[in-house]
Amino acid sequence: MLIKLTHITAAIATSTALAAPPATESRPVTENIHGVEITDSYRWLEGDNSDASNMGILTDDVAAWTDAQNDYTRSVLDTLPGRKALEERIGELLEVPAIGTPSVYGNRYFYSKREGTQAQFVRYVRDGIDGEDRVLLDPTIIDPTGLTTVSWTAPNKDGSLMAFGMYRSGDENSTLYIMDVTTGEWLADEIPGKVRLNAWDPDGKGFFYSALEDLDNAYSGVMKHHTIGTHHIQDPVLFRQQDIEFFYGDSGYSDEKLAQLKTTWGPWGSPSEDGRWMGVGYWTGTSSLDLWVADLDEWRRTGELNLVEAAKGMSGRVGSSHYDGDRLYLQTSIGAPNGRVVEIDLNNPAYDNWTDIIPERDDLVLNSVSFARGIMAANYLENAKTKIALFNLDGTSRGDLELPGIGSAGLSASDDRTEAFLSFSSYNMPRSIYHIDLASSKRELWARPDVPVDPSQIEVKQVWYPSKDGTQVSMFLVHKKGIELDGNNPTMLYGYGGFDISMTPRFSSTMFPWYENGGVYAVANLRGGGEYGAAWHEAGMLENKQNVFDDCIAAAEWLIENGYTNPDRLGVAGGSNGGLLTGAMVTQRPDLFSAVISAVPLLDMLRYQNFLMARYWVPEYGSAENPSQFEYIRAYSPYHNIKPGTKYPATFITAGENDTRVHPLHARKMAAAMQAATASEPDAEPVLLWVDRDAGHGGGKPRHLQIRDIADSRIFMMWQLGMLPE
Repeated sequence: MLIKLTHITAAIATSTALAAPPATESRPVTENIHGVEITDSYRWLEGDNSDASNMGILTDDVAAWTDAQNDYTRSVLDTLPGRKALEERIGELLEVPAIGTPSVYGNRYFYSKREGTQAQFVRYVRDGIDGEDRVLLDPTIIDPTGLTTVSWTAPNKDGSLMAFGMYRSGDENSTLYIMDVTTGEWLADEIPGKVRLNAWDPDGKGFFYSALEDLDNAYSGVMKHHTIGTHHIQDPVLFRQQDIEFFYGDSGYSDEKLAQLKTTWGPWGSPSEDGRWMGVGYWTGTSSLDLWVADLDEWRRTGELNLVEAAKGMSGRVGSSHYDGDRLYLQTSIGAPNGRVVEIDLNNPAYDNWTDIIPERDDLVLNSVSFARGIMAANYLENAKTKIALFNLDGTSRGDLELPGIGSAGLSASDDRTEAFLSFSSYNMPRSIYHIDLASSKRELWARPDVPVDPSQIEVKQVWYPSKDGTQVSMFLVHKKGIELDGNNPTMLYGYGGFDISMTPRFSSTMFPWYENGGVYAVANLRGGGEYGAAWHEAGMLENKQNVFDDCIAAAEWLIENGYTNPDRLGVAGGSNGGLLTGAMVTQRPDLFSAVISAVPLLDMLRYQNFLMARYWVPEYGSAENPSQFEYIRAYSPYHNIKPGTKYPATFITAGENDTRVHPLHARKMAAAMQAATASEPDAEPVLLWVDRDAGHGGGKPRHLQIRDIADSRIFMMWQLGMLPE
């Protein structure tokens, strides 16, 4: 059943009058930060902060307050007209099969698939491309609640064994297990601690992995090696995050910098397939890292990991890599903001000796590289859309790989064959997977879901608009064909703008009720993202963060000025760093939007760095502990810019109680402060909070919780933008 578009007002949208939100006790705490007095009326909603190493522990009074807020939110969202029909439609759309891109190991093809009403993705294997599908791992058999998810899988080279990680209720603290692929039996090996496998040994008898030594300490990262059949407590440590001074030695870094490195992204390793070499990296920021090369034969002989410097103290990232004997082909933006592929002599890896194989391009951003036998496939972003160029290993061109259309594409390739799988999707094109040969560029469709919608009725276009400082910003617009630009279309603006992450075209079947009801979906490529290279990212981080907010405001104003919508019919949505974005929108321009969704957000930017893993993000945002950074952070921190008596738009804030990234304190405090401050009527423009007790940052949710969450956000936005049935 489709929801019909009508233009009734939010105030009369519900069949019964809404109650006011639960009252929140104010318990002011005043502190002086760099000579400025800051009063925090809702510090108590952070929880128990008595343990400086594990801040924000849930207390009974915070739990009771959260229950009351959740009850209020459910009483509002569950009773809105059209809720049941919308849930049924979303449930129907989520029954569309979802298939992951296969990866090939030996003669085995591994992939994931979720069909019908299955709560989680199931892992499958085929012996040979035309072999029968065989279930390897169904997490709902292990946990019938559907709350356990498989976070990653990693078969060994010949596909005889598969390591995998699982976590529960969204906490992302994966435990590693190993399966015999032939028999389906699990080995006795089990490694806890937010584990991620780096690479298998060539003989498949062991592997390198990264983990946390202490789950209560997000900065206790280690890189270890495990031999199958031994207990993980015996695994030797190659690199420990807290021993940073030892590994950096006489680095020239200040004591302050070394202390910061202890709370910056921990160590990782990328071994060669022959087990001879390992690239070792340590993130020194969200756009910088130090890189070394280690001789693993020497490590096996001596037990010591001797790190030879490749690049240190430089801006840029690294991505895909391929070893060929004593040579390393590496995708990197070090020395090339738009990205390049370099060749490194592993016996002489210093940066000055790197050689360009695929040079940087001014007009394209190198997003990723896939390595096949004798072929490199460079995945570029061209105006936030995918372009794939093929090269020989010496860097000579093989031409472009033809794509099915304009959208987002990815490759799954193996360096021992030219066979690969291409995935492709766009806003109006379901995700399709093609079986291809990179040598001949021949392809055939391998899988495409049969969706119960008509994508051909949806129009996608890209526009450019000027931001406050004149910078041109791109934006995708998605809506039903033939829409009338009468300035009255309900429009949802989405953005992220951070951490070098790009917003590219993606298909979502659950967006179709929005399109079918006349809704416009706008996705802005804000500064801070990676759509236009490292410079675009840097233009939206640290002291430049306000640029991100200005870009979003300018997108909203462009939509209004160009006849798409008006402030009464315009909403904005975002999650995580995008939740910070929408928090800034509601405090900086409450007049511009009628509805705001802030999902799993960062909102108290003066204290964010004290909780969970948030010190990892200091290089992106800065920290209020730094006097020079305090001023610009305070200027935009959403929680600290709430003004009593302001008529705020309806706001829906969500969080996950088990979130190990962003603490739910941000959502709690923001909701309490906005409920107390807003001059809007709660029955018409409420401030709602939903803290999911069975979830974390959002990953791993079973189907029934996905239906509820999607219905929550859509019905809230439809209510506020006048799209509910009579």
